[in-house]
Formats: sequence, C-alpha cells, structure tokens
Amino acid sequence: MKLARIVPAAVLFLVLSAPADHAAAPLAPGDAVPSVEWSSPDGARLALASLKGDVVLVDFWASWCGPCAASFPALEELFQSYRGRGFEVVAVGLDEKRRDADRFLSDKPHAMTVVFDPEGASAKAFGVQAMPSSYLIGRDGRVRFVHTGFTPATAASYRREIEQLLQ
Repeated sequence: MKLARIVPAAVLFLVLSAPADHAAAPLAPGDAVPSVEWSSPDGARLALASLKGDVVLVDFWASWCGPCAASFPALEELFQSYRGRGFEVVAVGLDEKRRDADRFLSDKPHAMTVVFDPEGASAKAFGVQAMPSSYLIGRDGRVRFVHTGFTPATAASYRREIEQLLQ
C-alpha cells in the first residue's frame, strides 16, 4: 500500500505565493560575501569589498523591528570596543522611507557605519530571512558566523566570536 504525501496547506500557500525572483540562499559560515555596495547618509558609496582585511559585522535592521532597536546600542558598544583592532560594523537600514530610518536613528547615537538599502538588494544577496540578521565576516572576506534575531545572549556570542576572529 502506498501512502500519499500530504503537504500542509500553509506550506503549499508559501511555495505557490513565493515571488518569481527568489532571494539568494542564506549565506552560511564559509561562504564568500557577495559584492555589494551601499549609500551612506551623506550619499557616499561603500563597497563591502573595500573592508576586506578587517573583521566586519554586517547587520541588517529596520525601524519597525523591535529586536533591531535593542541590538543597535549593543552593536555600537562592540564597535567602540574593537574598532582600534581592525573591526568594523556596517549597519544596513532596509526601510523604504528614509524618514523612518532617520527617526529610528535619531535617539541612537552611533559612530559605526550606517548605510541604506531601501530596495533590499544587499539583503537579497545575503539571503536575509529574519530581522535583524547579522553576519560576522573574517579578514579573508568569508562569512564566519551568522545570527538572526537578538537577545542579550547574542551580544555575548558576538564578543566571543569577534575575539576569535581578531586573533
């Protein structure tokens, strides 16, 4: 007797409603980072490739994301702690409306690099599937650690991983 394979309706709906231009598969440890560029608040362009040789934390955030609001000060603290040792943070805002991103940033003092990607091209290239998503990149330009979401334990993990990558 053959058993029919039953696909839950929710899974079927997600598969059938997926956009035709699928996002890239999520980056995983060991993957080379994609060639992406962003715009800074002053309109300058930043290419991720220009940071090769440094340990880089790329974090995708949006103003509507509660955990992003909690992670932002922690990322700034990490940047301040390690910036003199070849560590960079690139916080990538994905808001479609710049005023929403600016409002989010207005009460979050920061020296780390903040860039904008309102079309989400870099998020697609990284395969971002949750907010916030962060990628710790080694000096060789390869992803070493991936984090989705944010809790206080995430900040402790960042510290351990950054220390390891800076050695």
